[in-house]
Amino acid sequence: MKLILSLLTGLFLFLQSSDLEALRNSYSKANLSVEGAKDFIELAEKKSSSDPVISAYKAASQILEAKVTTEKNKRKTFVKAGASSLESIVKANPNNAELRVIRMSVQENIPKIVGYSKNLKEDKTFILNNYSKQNSALKSYIKKFAQQSKTMTAAEKNSLK
Repeated sequence: MKLILSLLTGLFLFLQSSDLEALRNSYSKANLSVEGAKDFIELAEKKSSSDPVISAYKAASQILEAKVTTEKNKRKTFVKAGASSLESIVKANPNNAELRVIRMSVQENIPKIVGYSKNLKEDKTFILNNYSKQNSALKSYIKKFAQQSKTMTAAEKNSLK
């Protein structure tokens, strides 16, 4: 019985990590093109999980939807709903580095006129201070994000090893 439970738990964790890896890969390509954004939105909408990281990617997809929608009057709605959701997820999980990366990337890439950029310095500091505590997959993801980050300096990018 314990063996079956262990196998099921292992399978669940494996499937959840592959879902997360797929979301990470898709998200990293989402800002490169409209097609990449649409692919990420579609992938995120299919995911249902109580995992705060997956929920944060779903919130980011809502915000990104404002970029690709053709209905101008819905853009503000998408941004407000996604930002509100993302903020509540980060507030409930303040020590999760990946949530901080997601929020920082959203705030870096959203037009300044929207006014959603108040956490950039806070998130950058948290990411830099907690980088060494992360697992190797997340460290790799953070490094990749940092290389294209507009907020991190060259010295800060180089400090991530």
